[in-house]
Amino acid sequence: MPFSANAGEDVTASIASPLLWGISIAVLVALLVADFIITRKPHEVGMREAVGWSVFYLTLPLLFALWLWPAFGAGEAVDFLTGFVVEKSLSVDNLFVFMLILAGFAVPVAVRQRVLLFGIVGAIVLRGIFIALGAAMLKAGTWAFLVFGLVLLISALKLLRDVMSGSDEETDVSEMRSVRMLRRIMPVTKEYQGTRILTRENGRRALTPLAVVIFAVFATDIVFAVDSVPAVYGITSDPYLVFTTNAFALLGLRALYFVLHSALAKLRYLNHGLALILAFIGAKLVLHWAHTVWPSVPDIPTPISLAFIVVVLAAVVVTSLHANKRDERKAVRSES
Repeated sequence: MPFSANAGEDVTASIASPLLWGISIAVLVALLVADFIITRKPHEVGMREAVGWSVFYLTLPLLFALWLWPAFGAGEAVDFLTGFVVEKSLSVDNLFVFMLILAGFAVPVAVRQRVLLFGIVGAIVLRGIFIALGAAMLKAGTWAFLVFGLVLLISALKLLRDVMSGSDEETDVSEMRSVRMLRRIMPVTKEYQGTRILTRENGRRALTPLAVVIFAVFATDIVFAVDSVPAVYGITSDPYLVFTTNAFALLGLRALYFVLHSALAKLRYLNHGLALILAFIGAKLVLHWAHTVWPSVPDIPTPISLAFIVVVLAAVVVTSLHANKRDERKAVRSES
């Protein structure tokens, strides 16, 4: 089960043995290596290829949940699925930023999947670090739930403020502090050179624009990890389940980008929905901390969290599509 309020009990107790951790990390590395091999030769990803890989990476977590159910119990399986839905929702927001970066740096279509793959690897490594730090905080005391909850509530308010002000659409990726710093450290060539990151120009080593793009993606990975890890700790405090939900949600992003790159722009209310989800999980964490101090304070069960998240995401899709159709009808009327 996700949490325990019993005094002296380790809230970060995990279902995973060292062997299970080792097998899981080995499978993750094997999948990433396979992805790097597939993207070794730059090519434009067709819809059939992208859908095929997306279905594959959506099937894996479902099979994993089906294995968790008899092996460790229904509670752990539901915790994993809920955490996966949360992380997948937040990872779609990652895709919005990746789209902005790829467009801002005019990345050739043929090498975009390599950039996305580097971003996925960076995100997995960073989230692994944040998960370990989160587990250490929880071992130190249940006050960590309060900290995580406040982080998510602040993130939700910031996301909502950015959406209302429109500042989330006005970011100039070339002016990111990390990008400007990298350009000062090493010269950057004007042209892309396939999937090469380093090259020689005028007898000296230089970065290609691809290196700058990957660095920009890594910088955004840090920001997303700050929101993502506390969010799934709001579902379960088991570090293994937290890690696997993040890994499964991130693995399919490369293919999902090419499936959704045009549809994403139509989900105009996605960030509104994500702000609601972050605020809900933040409140859930604060309530859980209060429950450990004052047992009379109610705790929100994981099935209720899953239902809320699914309803919010469905509302995002329905309201976005309705608003798009309304605008299309207005455009037709104005032309006639």
